[in-house]
Amino acid sequence: MTRTYDVLGVGIGPFNLGLAALADPLGDVDAVFLDRRDGFSWHPGMMLEGATIQVPFLADLVTMADPTSPYSFLAFLKATGRLYPFYIRESFYPLRAEYDQYCRWVAERLTTLRWGREVTAVARDEGSGDLVVTARLADGSDETYRARHVVLGVGTTPQLPGPLAALAAEAAQDPGAGPVVHSADYLPHRDALAASGAVTVVGSGQSAAEVYRDLLEDTTPGGLRVDWVTRSPRFFPMEYTKLTLEMTSPEYTDHYRALPPELREILGREQRGLYKGISGDLVDDIYDTLYRKSALGRQVPTTLLSDTEVVAARFDPEGAGGAGEHVLTLRHGQLGTTAEHRTRAVVAATGYGSGVPGFVAPGLVDLDELGRVDVARDYTAGAGGRLHVGGTEAHTHGVTAPDLGFAPWRNSVILAQVTGREPYPIERRIAFQTFGLPDGAPSAARPAAPRTSEVAR
Repeated sequence: MTRTYDVLGVGIGPFNLGLAALADPLGDVDAVFLDRRDGFSWHPGMMLEGATIQVPFLADLVTMADPTSPYSFLAFLKATGRLYPFYIRESFYPLRAEYDQYCRWVAERLTTLRWGREVTAVARDEGSGDLVVTARLADGSDETYRARHVVLGVGTTPQLPGPLAALAAEAAQDPGAGPVVHSADYLPHRDALAASGAVTVVGSGQSAAEVYRDLLEDTTPGGLRVDWVTRSPRFFPMEYTKLTLEMTSPEYTDHYRALPPELREILGREQRGLYKGISGDLVDDIYDTLYRKSALGRQVPTTLLSDTEVVAARFDPEGAGGAGEHVLTLRHGQLGTTAEHRTRAVVAATGYGSGVPGFVAPGLVDLDELGRVDVARDYTAGAGGRLHVGGTEAHTHGVTAPDLGFAPWRNSVILAQVTGREPYPIERRIAFQTFGLPDGAPSAARPAAPRTSEVAR
């Protein structure tokens, strides 16, 4: 008889890894998690030395759901003999490489993870309502799993805007063209980028700033030139004030979820600065570096352009001195003027996108009017409440979707759906402020968190 798991996770990023860690000590949850990679890896192309994550260490995989968990970041520090050094360091923000190491440490201790398994199909058994998952191994053979609940945690994929996508494809066909890469692949291409002599960074968030700062150290008159182009009106810092942080709360998620879709679209664009901005410390460090390198009248070979969008791009094989150059057509938002900008390499820190995975059977996922996954308040997205989504629901749930610190809350809700109880108490009210009006507002009229599901195991 085929084994039927209580919950199966597709993809093992931080969100599903946290779910696996929270499910592990529960004696009544039979779980398994599948990933096509050989092991855990978190943004390896942006593992810059000294870079930190943008949330405090309490926003680890488990602590906000279970502070006593053996899989907490503090437990990792204690086990590796680094708790006191971290304490003396007096910073709440772990190094990015340190966070990756922590996640690997957790992954090594969980027996429910199955690596090297690429999910190729998720379908529903109409008789039982269970979900049937097919995974392909490296040798080409297939494995079949059955589960009462499936959690899609496949994450997001790097996105290039049209002009840069076409330029990258053109550059890939010409051996004389300099690299055009997404920031997700920055480190493997860093040497080639620096050797090109002229790099243009395109983007407005933390990744763009980190790449620019990293290359800026190598700039010299007559040597490497680094330019930075962003369509944002300024090089804006991520807002991190306490009342704003209350927007990563169940109450605000309820409020956001109750708004009309067209209003959510507007807010989604306006609120990007809450989680896609640059850390204030990095903004200041970039300025201080520019000041230091320009001291005593030395020229820094760099240009920073805000409110400027790349509207076209092409490769000129002749270029300057026959070396070959990428030609970016830039348009200034306020002025409406255009100009050509020549560079030998491009790093596009242009974000990530998500969609319905191709392996999910048609009709299994609920879709909105724009064809996106329509994620319910309790993070279910179809299959009679048995299909769950984690981490890609910003269009339905707002700023809590990508937030590492809110992931344990979401995973607590999913485990309540799976078990029919609350193995981890769900904090339903955490904010001092009220979103909307106290009487009759969506945030007051709707429950602050989903109640335990009727979907049985």
